[in-house]
Amino acid sequence: MSRSNEQKWPVPESVTEIENYMKQRVGLGKSFDFGIRKLKILKKDVHIYYVNGLCDTRFIIEIIEELVEINDHEKLSTDLFKVVENRLVNQSVDRVTTLDLIVDKVLSGLIAVVMEGQNTAFIIDVRSYPGRQPQEPDTEKVVRGSRDGFVENIILNTALTRRRIRDERLRFEMLKVGERSKTDVALGYLEDVADPDMVNVIRKEIQGIKTDGIPMADKTIEEFILKQGWNPFPLVRYTERADIAATHLLEGHVVIYVDTSPSVIITPTTFFHHLQHAEEFRESPAMGTFVRWTRFLGVITSIMLLPLWMLFVLEPSLLPEKLSFIGPNEQTNIPIIVQIFLADFGIEFLRLAAIHTPTPLSTAMGLIAAVLIGQIAISVGLFVPEVILYVAVAGIGSFTTPSYELSVANKIGRLTLLILVSLFHLPGFVIGATVFFLFLVKMRALNTPYLWPFLPFEPKGFLQIIVRRAIPGSILRPSIVHPRNRYRQPPKANEK
Repeated sequence: MSRSNEQKWPVPESVTEIENYMKQRVGLGKSFDFGIRKLKILKKDVHIYYVNGLCDTRFIIEIIEELVEINDHEKLSTDLFKVVENRLVNQSVDRVTTLDLIVDKVLSGLIAVVMEGQNTAFIIDVRSYPGRQPQEPDTEKVVRGSRDGFVENIILNTALTRRRIRDERLRFEMLKVGERSKTDVALGYLEDVADPDMVNVIRKEIQGIKTDGIPMADKTIEEFILKQGWNPFPLVRYTERADIAATHLLEGHVVIYVDTSPSVIITPTTFFHHLQHAEEFRESPAMGTFVRWTRFLGVITSIMLLPLWMLFVLEPSLLPEKLSFIGPNEQTNIPIIVQIFLADFGIEFLRLAAIHTPTPLSTAMGLIAAVLIGQIAISVGLFVPEVILYVAVAGIGSFTTPSYELSVANKIGRLTLLILVSLFHLPGFVIGATVFFLFLVKMRALNTPYLWPFLPFEPKGFLQIIVRRAIPGSILRPSIVHPRNRYRQPPKANEK
């Protein structure tokens, strides 16, 4: 039976009963990290419960010193409960009246102080989770910009956001997910900007998650909220950069923070959100636009280059005379489509190997793959040089996609188009590309059109996608998030 369906046991006045409960239900005396410190204050028993590794020992020692000094300065007739409450030197002290809430708090890294003759316990926040310090994310590097990024501690992550948005209307609603893990999940939004209906929908979806735990953190939250099944395209955006999360909060998005995860979920998002990168906004508008167009070209290349080349190989008559050189110039016994798949999966093997290879060896592995495998494969006739060229260009286009999830989804779309082209030639390419486009048009992420502002077409929004406008010219927030406050700058007279 889950803890949520159990009876809520009140805190007994006997500290011995509390200790027995902790031994039977929580493993006190069996789990080495779950501990108790027993004190005698004004001839009454006071117990402190804690978990080693999740608490800052220095704070606990300071609290114990303050409590022990009560024996030297107070009379036996003193109201111990009020004196202890006054001596707890911490900015975060709460009262609880149920044992299960005490257990939840202690297992989260707080400490509980219980006293003989009292049915109320004090909960003090002395958490000190193990983890790393904020540093620049490897997958979202910029030439110029901040070098701090999210870490696995939700408190640090919300603090990094608060540092950038010091607005009294910024809200972080704390929820708990998982019957056993009880993972902290924070819902971040600007109260006067974010669409309240969107906030309510996401809040209800998170509160409705019923599972033992979410060790995979934000990914598990995403799968429960979206229920996208086998659809490979990402319906939410992940980021490890605090400045990107703050930017989307100011636009009216809802951001989901999950403890133990160094990335946050941005909702709602469209296809074009996954093509944006912080580097565009760290350069001048002209340079940012150039970088953006280059990235768009790379993404289109990653999807369409190989199917198009395969079509021209199978149907040379489709090529103009001046482009007749396109196609394999050498004869081979292995079908071109098989070569493309072998080379494409070879690049995927290298990518997976690079993830699992220690950094000092990854460079050597790349040299071996490029010089030995690639060159020898061409020499023995396994591949024609053109296959290696076009597969490499398509692979580079995949790497230009800022979103890792989108790049993998595009690769699946590319392989599907290749199969259709190899089977049905020109009709396969036309029908496959059309179905691929209609599939994206039909998709909706949290009731948000996936290809907005292209379809449904919105001129101002589409212009913002094509051209990186200067910040002073970006007066309106994106309409797709239905912001309560449309303007992020004082509107001009002709804009009102």
